[in-house]
Amino acid sequence: MNKDRIEGAAKHVKGSVKEAIGHAVGDAKLEADGKAEKIAGTIQNAVGGAEDTIKAALKK
Repeated sequence: MNKDRIEGAAKHVKGSVKEAIGHAVGDAKLEADGKAEKIAGTIQNAVGGAEDTIKAALKK
């Protein structure tokens, strides 16, 4: 597991929390910001996963 996967997972969780709070209090901007951060975290996590896969393949 590399840095991108850890940071991506953290962003995803943080975005989920923002999205839920925004939805709960009726703040559309906070909810949208949370969704965007969650998507960015998912993408960063996927990039880290691809890097891990490539590194594992090169070790073989």
